[in-house]
Amino acid sequence: QVQLVESGGGLVQAGGSLRLSCAASGRTRSSYTMGWFRQAPGKERNFVAAVNWSGGSTYYADSVKGRFTISRDNAKNTVYLQIDNLKPEDTAVYYCAISLLYGSNKQRDFGPWGQGTQVSVSS
Repeated sequence: QVQLVESGGGLVQAGGSLRLSCAASGRTRSSYTMGWFRQAPGKERNFVAAVNWSGGSTYYADSVKGRFTISRDNAKNTVYLQIDNLKPEDTAVYYCAISLLYGSNKQRDFGPWGQGTQVSVSS
């Protein structure tokens, strides 16, 4: 099974930025779609962004368009999530996951999952 490890989270002031990383190891495939989800305390896990590993196409949740950028580096088997102009409502655990589908924003279409990285935005 492919293993995913997220990193790059932390405590940041509103208006700041972070770059999250998701490193894949094991039996990786270039055809995988890689996605980011986030889950705030007491709330559902919500889709954030996704990129087709082999094709480079991307799509985003409406709530993060213009502030979040997903990108990839196939040589490093790593997917990034650049977050700019952080807001308190961005506070959540951010998870990386794999999907065999492109275009889905549903949890059920993604897996396996990484362990998550905490993003906390102070106001």
